[in-house]
Amino acid sequence: MPAVPVPVAPSAFGMLARLGPPSPLRAFLRVTGYRIRPPQPVPHAPAVVRASAEVLARGWAEARQAATILCERRAGDLPTIVLGGFVPESTEQVFLLRGMLLRHGSVYYLNYPRRGFSVRLLCAQIDDLVEELGRRGQRPVFVSVSFGAGLLIEWLRRRREAQRPPAIAGTVMVSPVACREDIVDPSEPKPSTLLGRALKPFCVPGAGADAPAIERARSIFTKMFEAGANNRAALAGLLSASELRHLRSAVVSSLRGIDATGAIERIRALGELAHPSSWAAAGAPLCSAPSLILYAEREESVMTGSSPTRSALDRDRLALFPSSQCEVVGGGSSPVQHASLIFHYYHFLPHFEAFYRKLKPSKLVLAA
Repeated sequence: MPAVPVPVAPSAFGMLARLGPPSPLRAFLRVTGYRIRPPQPVPHAPAVVRASAEVLARGWAEARQAATILCERRAGDLPTIVLGGFVPESTEQVFLLRGMLLRHGSVYYLNYPRRGFSVRLLCAQIDDLVEELGRRGQRPVFVSVSFGAGLLIEWLRRRREAQRPPAIAGTVMVSPVACREDIVDPSEPKPSTLLGRALKPFCVPGAGADAPAIERARSIFTKMFEAGANNRAALAGLLSASELRHLRSAVVSSLRGIDATGAIERIRALGELAHPSSWAAAGAPLCSAPSLILYAEREESVMTGSSPTRSALDRDRLALFPSSQCEVVGGGSSPVQHASLIFHYYHFLPHFEAFYRKLKPSKLVLAA
């Protein structure tokens, strides 16, 4: 199964053996807290379905292409909406960060469908969820990872095009991927990474994404996660044994569960997103809310050196996101890999905490 924004590069599990141990007390408190109140996202029944119902009624998408929305409810006026990468699903993508996110409010996870994908329908579902939260007087924060960040930018671009700026509190974009060229450089005769070679049949226009290519990509990622999940000694400083079993089971289940149609439609969605070179053409910001863009110090293990998304954000960041900051997450002796929110949790956490501390929940004025 092709999956672009994996939380780690293909060599990441081997790299884990070189991780320095996190604070034993901090790790103990987090694991204890999760045992007392384990992650239990439950299906969210949307109270607003106007936008998504219109997309379905007009035949622009099918019900099989709808994302599943899960929620962990907490008190707090700063809810978070999570848009993960291709694998793992959003619920696992921020598994270790959820405790920090839940201190500020409820967390909504959008898990992409396994039998299809529609950018238009996903954007409509986000419209509905933001409107629902707005009716409660809340502005959400978006946490988006890799391909999920590309989808968030596309949603913001569509809102700008419709002259409907969203009522949100902020955005976090980790290792954003928003076009095919971020993963496979068309000028290279052969991709330089294993990931690129696995995905090239799906990223290059005109290439054949046939059944053998799908199974080859699925095999690569399944073996990668299976090997890593069995390396319990290397993961002991980050995850408890039960957490490791949960992560392994969830990721492998996701990889095996996405069918051929779902796999191809997810990858081809990259080609449907507006190219990063066009983002600044409108001459207006994509988002005026506070924004945090995080890159890993070793993005080259997944992203091309000529990544159009990174180039556009480097060149036009303040025009597109006027209240933004861009930071590179480093890990000292253990280089941080693309979107590695699980395995470099302790390196990403301070950046998230500092950003959320600056956000001030502002209740929307509700209509009488």
